Amino acid sequence: MNGEPQAPLDPEELSGSSLRLETDATLKSDSVSDVGCASIAILPVRRRSRKWLALILFLLTCASTFYAGTGQFRAPMTFIDPATGKRVMQIEVDRATRRGKILIDWPQTLLNGLAYATSVLAILMAHEMGHYLQARRYQVPASLPMFIPMPFGPLGTMGAVIVQQPGAADRKSMFDIAISGPLAGLAVALPLNWWGIQHSYIVKMSPNSVGWTNPRIVEWMIAWIQRPLQPGEDILFNPILFAGWVGIFITGLNLMPIGQLDGGHILYCLVGRRAHSIARMLYFGAVGFVVFKVVQGHIEYSAWTFMLVLVWIMGTRHPPTADDRMPLGKTRIVLGWLTLAFIIIGFVSVPMYESQAPEQPAVESLGPLSRSVCLSTWNEESSKRFRRREPIAK
Repeated sequence: MNGEPQAPLDPEELSGSSLRLETDATLKSDSVSDVGCASIAILPVRRRSRKWLALILFLLTCASTFYAGTGQFRAPMTFIDPATGKRVMQIEVDRATRRGKILIDWPQTLLNGLAYATSVLAILMAHEMGHYLQARRYQVPASLPMFIPMPFGPLGTMGAVIVQQPGAADRKSMFDIAISGPLAGLAVALPLNWWGIQHSYIVKMSPNSVGWTNPRIVEWMIAWIQRPLQPGEDILFNPILFAGWVGIFITGLNLMPIGQLDGGHILYCLVGRRAHSIARMLYFGAVGFVVFKVVQGHIEYSAWTFMLVLVWIMGTRHPPTADDRMPLGKTRIVLGWLTLAFIIIGFVSVPMYESQAPEQPAVESLGPLSRSVCLSTWNEESSKRFRRREPIAK
């Protein structure tokens, strides 16, 4: 084949695009082929760059996570009671109703929102860049990370995705692309959890208060850094710790070995087409489990309906790679199974729980990074104590 060599195509320009066939009888025969017929040239269909879309979604996710962080971690204004020397919350009382209202320290609250947003976005960025950089390494067409803002809800985001051209990666490259995201995300999430636990406190939960269920790995870290949690106790979340919790939970969820999730990619690379049967079994097992729990009266499990519908739309089957017979090697096989096993210690089926402990909360200190659970310590008993002008020690 004669003619000038062509520069390699940028994978981003081919992301989500297809190839079109163009016939041109006027082309010289030696420019494409020596066949005495109409020449066939394969030209890429270049679509408009999605870089602006990726940037806009990223900025919207920055705003939504910041908003969620300020809502989750409103810091009350405090002062030192000269009579007791203890730190108490500053409360404004309505003279007509005699009800107290906790005053909010807005500068600290905004700082808390910024800390949460920065931390959770760092985890998501590390996760998606793990995928993206490996795709670039193997010259697999892939888009920039597309962050998904969620202005309503406590998390502020539904994560992020990259769009990869199907069938372009072989078994080995698909495995490396799939596994790099969760490992890179955990490399950021775990240190943030460690720092958050070091700068937090163990508290007793008040009756009927709501908390976040700790994955097993977080419980191990709490026991190592602080002490084992007793019944009715929990760790007081700060923005950094909560962001780390979100990172671990999303990673555990994304490692489910079904369809287009990271776990689905990894499982397909490990066992091939047998992954289809395993994925279907896990999916319908999850549907049955959720229905069973809801029938029993555990309405909180109905929150998984959206995720189950989304997975069904995406499909439980994994498309074939460019070369399913490409060997992985023992190291990748062991690493793949160990990564999938992270589900056991990183995933929780019920992210939130309601405390049944009879004790009143006892917060040792109101640190600079406070969680909304601090505000929930203000209850009817606290209101009565305030009317008697008794300080609420923190």
